[in-house]
Order: sequence, then structure tokens, then C-alpha cells
Amino acid sequence: MVVLRVNGRDHSLDITAHRTLLRVLRDDLHLRGTKDPCERGSCGGCTVLVDGRAVYSCLLLAVTCAGRQITTIEGLDGGALHPIQRAFVEHDALQCGYCTPAQILTAKALLGTRPEPSEAEVREAMSGVLCRCGSYPKILRAVLTAAGAMRAHGG
Repeated sequence: MVVLRVNGRDHSLDITAHRTLLRVLRDDLHLRGTKDPCERGSCGGCTVLVDGRAVYSCLLLAVTCAGRQITTIEGLDGGALHPIQRAFVEHDALQCGYCTPAQILTAKALLGTRPEPSEAEVREAMSGVLCRCGSYPKILRAVLTAAGAMRAHGG
């Protein structure tokens, strides 16, 4: 048995050592906001936060996450849209929406360590999540807008 703390709740799971965090989140916990586009670490669509850091859940064994804080897109809002989510809507930075959960969580990780990032820092941080619709300019504007909103409201 492994206890995973996902979105603030503990889950006792009987999982084998070779299962990825992605498969456990989607298949066992039914958290489908975490996407599984490639399952080989090429696109970043499966990004979640582990202890506040953006990671590709398809490359991480679930058992290594015991005792750590895992956040998926479902755990971000707390009942209301997070400022990053609002900025993505405001700037139409979601097009098809498939990469959006990973983009938003990657932005959250960035803004958690760099509350006032430069455009170059945003581009670098966001480069690990492929957007097949090509919404990169809108994503950049959304992240910079969210950074300002989060600073104005204390985080």
C-alpha cells in the first residue's frame, strides 16, 4: 500500500512499483484533467505539481511520490477560478484546451518561484509543454497577466 496526497487528500492505493503517476491519477483516482498525449515525456501534457514543482507525471513512478504533495488541475481552484485560470480565459489562451491543464500548472510552478518573471523567463518555463494549436503568444500574455494579478492580491 502506498499513500499519495493528491489535491490535499490522502489516498491509500495498492499499486505496483512500475506504475507511473500519470496512470494512477487517471486510472485509479479518475483525475482526467491530467492528459496522456504521449506517455514518454515528449510533450509535457501530463504535467502536475509535486511539492510545487512542475513534473511530467508520465515519467514519474507513483511510489516515489509517497509523502509528497501532488496537485492536479482539479486541485488548483479551491472552488473558484485561480488567477492563472482567469487570465487564460481572459486572453483566450486555451484554444482546444488539451494542453491547458499542463500550461496552467507549469505557470503556477513558475510564479511560485518567480512572482515577477520576464517574458524570456516565461517562455523558457513554458517551453516544456507543447501547444498544438500554437497559442503561445496568448499563453505568454496570460501568464504575465496572472503574475501581476497574483502580486496585487498577495500571491
